[in-house]
This record gives sequence, C-alpha cells and structure tokens, in this order.
Amino acid sequence: MTQGSESSTPAEVAPPGVNPNVPHSARIYDYWLGGKDNFAADRAVGEAMMQAIPGMRYMAGENRKFVHRAARDLVAKEGIRQFLDIGTGIPTRPNLHEIAQQIAPETRVVYVDNDPIVLVHARALMISSEEGRSEYISADIRQPEAILDEPVLRDTLDLSRPVGLTLIAILMLLSDEDDPWSLVARLRDQMPSGSVLAITHPTADFNPAEVNQAVAAATGAGMTLVARTKEQVARFFGDWELLEPGLVPVSGWRPDAPVDNPEAAYYWAGVARKP
Repeated sequence: MTQGSESSTPAEVAPPGVNPNVPHSARIYDYWLGGKDNFAADRAVGEAMMQAIPGMRYMAGENRKFVHRAARDLVAKEGIRQFLDIGTGIPTRPNLHEIAQQIAPETRVVYVDNDPIVLVHARALMISSEEGRSEYISADIRQPEAILDEPVLRDTLDLSRPVGLTLIAILMLLSDEDDPWSLVARLRDQMPSGSVLAITHPTADFNPAEVNQAVAAATGAGMTLVARTKEQVARFFGDWELLEPGLVPVSGWRPDAPVDNPEAAYYWAGVARKP
C-alpha cells in the first residue's frame, strides 16, 4: 500500500471496477453491520447518517434479522424451495441460502447485485448444500427481464414453480423517476402462482426529522435514497395477498421475542403471496 501525498493514511486499494471515492449503499450497510469491506467514503456517509439516526446500526441489524425470519418461515410454512434475492449486498453469514438449507437442504437460491465488490465476495454465496444450489449473477433491478432471462438463473430456478422473491432494502435506491413500482410489477408478473414477495423499505413515517436528515446526508454525497410511506410500500405488492401480520414495522414481523418498540427501526416490512 502506498502513502497518500497529503496524508499519512495508507491509500485504500479497491478491487477492479470499484471506485473507493464514491460511496455505495452495500458498503455503507456493511460498515453499519461491523464489516470490513468498506472505504473512507462509505464510512463518512455512514457516520453522517448515524449522526442523523443514532439507532442506524440497530436498524440494519433488525433488517438482517427479518431476512432470517422470513427465509425460515417461507421454507418451513410456505413450502418455498427456491429464492431470487435481488440486491444481495456484501455476504453476511448466515446468508439466506444457509438459513433455508438448514430446513430444506434442496433449496436453490440465485443472488443478484450490481456492485463489483459483491462479486468479489460471491464465492461465499456459492457454498451450498450438496442437495441444493446457490448462484450469483451480476445484474441490475432496473432491467428485470435481463435478470429473469439470465442463463444461470434459468438453469438454477424452475420458474414454473413458486419462487421466493426478496427485495430487501433495495427499492430505496430507486427514485420515483425510475418508476420502481413498474419494475417490481414486471418481476411479479413472471412469478408463478404460489410465489411470495418479501420487501423491506425505509420510511419517514415513524420519525420524519431523523430520516429526512439521513436522506439529506446520503443525497448530499451523490447517492439516491428514498424513504417511502406505508401506502407507497404497499403498492409494491400489487394484488398479492399479504401474509400475517401484514405490512408492519420490520421488528414486528413475526418476531422471535416480544419487541418493546417496533417503530424504533424505521422500515416497513411485509411478505405477500401470489394467488
């Protein structure tokens, strides 16, 4: 590592295709979760957002716990045996396929992300049970048909059978101009009957002042970050049937233990089934 010309701090070496000077949501999330796959620009934005929302690390943890609970219940209670996880982020164990395969070893999972640093760590996502399969593809949610037509996905998942489609803390990265509702509808339309859709999405409904300040910190650094209302998040599910307990604060979705204040984590979360 080389010394910076104006600083005694060693220069950060990034993998090919990764600009360490541009903050990225996956690496900021990694920082909040205590990971090491982040750069100074990510930490700066992460810290600014934590200044706005002191409970940000708690929120990131609650979001991760939701993934574990949802994966467990969708396999054990809904019979889901294949997942499409778009917006995977940097692997944090246990990953979705590890939770699912503990219950049903034959479960298959395709992870999707567009951050080159996630690709660097994709091998961690590939360690599947012998009976199941886990794959990673580099693609963007803004091109849903390209994801669904990807040969690796077609070889791994059977789109004639129910799929667990998970969109965890990714839709916030799409502006209203991107029309994320249309993008999600195009994904929903290609899922067979019995499929399920799991979503978490940050919201200003519980604490507008803190969330708006955090959004300002992110957008000031050149990122797109959109907090949405309960009604706006509900639209993503279309006419699919929300499973109990409905669209609720992320900590309140089938918690393993009573939660004192579910609204302390500023995310809406829900899971719906296609009729």
